[in-house]
Amino acid sequence: MEAPQPQARTGGVVATLAFAGTVAAVMQTLVTPLIAELPQMLDTTSSNAAWVITVTLLVSAVCVPVSGRLGDLLGKRRMLLACSVPLIVGSVVCALSSTVVPMIVGRGLQGMGMGMVPLGIALLRDVVPPERMSSSIALVSASLGIGGALGLPIASAVAQYASWRVLFWGSAVLAAAICALIWFLIPDVPAGAKGQRFDVPGALGLAAGLVCLLLAVSKGADWGWASTTTIGLFAAAVVVLLAWGFWELRTTDPLVDLRTTARPRVLITNIASLFVGFGMYAGMLIAPQLLQFPEATGYGLGQSMLQAGLWMAPGGIMMMLVSPLGGKLTDARGPKFTLICGVAVIAAAYGLGLLLMGSAWGLMLFLMVSSGGVGLAYGAMPALIMSAVPASETAAANGFNTLMRALGTSVGAAVIGAVLAQLTTETAGYTFTSENGFRMGLIVGCGVALIAVAVSAFIPATRTTTATDAPAAPATPEAATAKS
Repeated sequence: MEAPQPQARTGGVVATLAFAGTVAAVMQTLVTPLIAELPQMLDTTSSNAAWVITVTLLVSAVCVPVSGRLGDLLGKRRMLLACSVPLIVGSVVCALSSTVVPMIVGRGLQGMGMGMVPLGIALLRDVVPPERMSSSIALVSASLGIGGALGLPIASAVAQYASWRVLFWGSAVLAAAICALIWFLIPDVPAGAKGQRFDVPGALGLAAGLVCLLLAVSKGADWGWASTTTIGLFAAAVVVLLAWGFWELRTTDPLVDLRTTARPRVLITNIASLFVGFGMYAGMLIAPQLLQFPEATGYGLGQSMLQAGLWMAPGGIMMMLVSPLGGKLTDARGPKFTLICGVAVIAAAYGLGLLLMGSAWGLMLFLMVSSGGVGLAYGAMPALIMSAVPASETAAANGFNTLMRALGTSVGAAVIGAVLAQLTTETAGYTFTSENGFRMGLIVGCGVALIAVAVSAFIPATRTTTATDAPAAPATPEAATAKS
């Protein structure tokens, strides 16, 4: 492994990777303020316009584990640069689009850039000194949540006061800036799995299985959960993913080493990641609706999209502030303790939300506390993963963990969306989610966070170092602290 870089350069590496992750996450929320206007903007139907959002989710889910494995094979810096290219091209395509097809293509290209986050986290293992490892991992990992929280108010302001095309031209400039920063500041570290082959059948199988699963989860409410299409996609996902797992266990150089993934420390962390992703997104789905529902409902707060985004922005700032503190907590008590603290804070935040959902200030406080918990949890999970996998699989393992978080987010959106759609009331001739519906959504979010606490408690507190992963041990938080 290459020796850690000097501290000055290390700071530039961490800042660049955190900025890259934040911008990649911002691009996922970029079109949120435009949802209602997309059919008119693109001269298409609402169902077709919905693919502008869905395609980003699908492409990112497929590309994150693939780009992680390619990072292990070809070098992480090279793949970071490769991920920045579709971000730039996709943004330009979207900015020039006037119809739905090129917009969907551009949004799909933007989704490819989400592989930057697990690649960046894995790179930290190679270049950051042990004493700075935990705080660096926490900041870069939390950049996903930070970008998601800050992206909404920024996009809302630009969409309200300028042309929607400015959003995409601006994202193209940011992506180009990231590419330049990576080129000049990120060191070229030798690939950990150089010489191994890329598992093409594994990549295609995982892509097919994930597309079937995520399509069923994200579009099931529109198509009907009992419809032939939805049930068929769920069935296809099960069959394809089982076949994929069979292949991965028998191929020499798998896309995802399922034997490593089955290690208790990795497996239970990934299961916890599903629940953390669910718990994070439930609040992000409920709060903006409560803020924007009309006051005539008796519980809506009548805020505009821009105002709602500004009320939510402190959550992203809180995550940014808490992440380094989470790194210090990991150094002192280990990543398992930090993860449990994080999900416990998320659960407590939902309890706070139940008490304070009647005011904008209360919802802002709820989101700040919840985001603080997410910042702790998101920083701890990669540290747990990297402490249990060999250096040759760091990027792939982090990519798979990021995928688990994304799956949790998708399932959370579907479940909370179904809850809010079922519990409704009528006001002035319009149907809205009822106050009880929002309360039930918060209770579900709290329950899922408590499940995450219980799951996290079963993560093994110690690990036995093997000959395979011993070379990577000095760069892990555990090696620096002799704790777990």
